[in-house]
Amino acid sequence: MAQVSVKAWGNSQGIRIPKDILEKLNIHVSDVLQLEIEGDRIVLVKAFKHRTFEERLAEYGGEISVIDYDWGDPAVRNCRRVDSIPYHEIMNVSDALQGIFEYD
Repeated sequence: MAQVSVKAWGNSQGIRIPKDILEKLNIHVSDVLQLEIEGDRIVLVKAFKHRTFEERLAEYGGEISVIDYDWGDPAVRNCRRVDSIPYHEIMNVSDALQGIFEYD
């Protein structure tokens, strides 16, 4: 267990976390940590970070497989499926739903 000292840092106080601990936890400069208090302990937890599509794709060697899933027949009355809307015309979920189903 490493020990650190609380030092003055401007108008606040701070600690320095040893490099080997940061490396073990994969924490880098500018990462956001959540500060939690548990009894008489201060706990730092790496905050959740959304990853870009490219970052997620890199985890799979740059390849993904697309699976066609049969969702069954539409559950909305008096509608039929229409697949003719171009993806570049879909602006939001509402537009997407309007394009997927054509209502009588």
